[in-house]
Amino acid sequence: MLSRRNWLLSSTATAALWPLVGCQSLQPVARPGRTEPGLRIKNIRRTTISLPYRPVPARNMARELPHWVYSEICEVELANGTTGFGETLLYYTYEATSEADVSFAKGKNAAAIMWDDDLGAGLQMACFDAVAKSLDVPVHALLGKQVHNTTPVAWWDIDLPPEDVATEARAAAAAGYKAFKTKGRPWFDIWEQAKQGNDAATEGFSITFDYNDTLLNAERGIPILKHVEQYPITKIVETPIPQGDVPGNQRIRRETKAAVAMHYGNPEPVVAIRERACDGFVVGGGASRVMNSGRVAAMADMPFWLQLVGSTITGAWSLHFGAVLSHATWPAVNCFQLYSKSPIKQPITVKDGFSKIPDGPGLGVELDWKVINQHKVPKPESRPEPQRLLETRWPDGRKMYVGSNGGVNYMLKKFMKPGNLPYFEPGVTTHLLFDDGSKDWKDLYAKARIKPVLTGR
Repeated sequence: MLSRRNWLLSSTATAALWPLVGCQSLQPVARPGRTEPGLRIKNIRRTTISLPYRPVPARNMARELPHWVYSEICEVELANGTTGFGETLLYYTYEATSEADVSFAKGKNAAAIMWDDDLGAGLQMACFDAVAKSLDVPVHALLGKQVHNTTPVAWWDIDLPPEDVATEARAAAAAGYKAFKTKGRPWFDIWEQAKQGNDAATEGFSITFDYNDTLLNAERGIPILKHVEQYPITKIVETPIPQGDVPGNQRIRRETKAAVAMHYGNPEPVVAIRERACDGFVVGGGASRVMNSGRVAAMADMPFWLQLVGSTITGAWSLHFGAVLSHATWPAVNCFQLYSKSPIKQPITVKDGFSKIPDGPGLGVELDWKVINQHKVPKPESRPEPQRLLETRWPDGRKMYVGSNGGVNYMLKKFMKPGNLPYFEPGVTTHLLFDDGSKDWKDLYAKARIKPVLTGR
């Protein structure tokens, strides 16, 4: 069985790439055939945990992503007695494992279904771990030929006020990292973020700002990008303007020095490669999608970073892809640095920006049940949505209030249309306005949920 959803490139897309890569055909990932009955899935267990954030992420993730604390650990027990495990970051991962996925997988040969991305992150990861342990090989041996013994890893945190950018840059460097990815947003001072981040950085350290389209277009964005890239920390920028704006991204590449990273798939890889709309990619998703995306990037000789997000369990999973994908040479973004606790016994250590590829059976790490049991919680029936009211302030006295409205990235979506809200400006800052129980807070929150409330000049 290949997959219930076809992650492979279509034949049309494959043919269109031939002129770019020298008429090499794209080969699908090899699927195991018949294997011993011991690989049959006997049982599947799932455990939800809520991992605490470190202090800086805690006060910043609380604005828009408080639900990232919830992970689900999936265990797959095989008929041969081997147990593999994986993880789903419940309210972010490309796809969570459902009850239907569990029902589908039980009784199946784990090797026959493990390439099916529709299993969801946790179940797919657990199948790979179980099969690799059964064969006494590391997961990367199931993915392909090892080409790297180490792989670069980046520190990550959400959009931050300038002083927190500096704090996180220092923390990352002290932990052995050479790269830090964060967000560039119109509600923080990007000029001061870059300055304070650069002042805090050690030699050779880089900070990648992900703008998520908020620079809007090349005309408005290039002056900001040029200012930020005057600092040595700026080596890569991510999605400065909408990725589908190919001419705009081409102009940014011509007129600025930093490499431009785009999420693989938008625009179509054929277009992004042929038109040179970016310098490299952000690659994520399930195992089949990651491997096929990585192969296309390699044939086009374009670097990328792996963006596989979760706790240290997912961090270990990502290292195995870094082992076999030749062009995964930009620092991987896994986000496990957000948390003060790890659900595995072995720490993921970083030295001079690189982590060693695990060489033990399976993922090469063990669950830490003491931590897991300490932070075990009932699985929420839906994504938790605490009431949040954000206050944005500008130096001239203007204020803006935005209330959570049930959507993810509710603040970001307000800024996506030109002229909808103020653009990037020096001196702007944003913070949570905590509920003091007053009628004034409740009234303001009710209004700000519907549309931003602007006051002052």
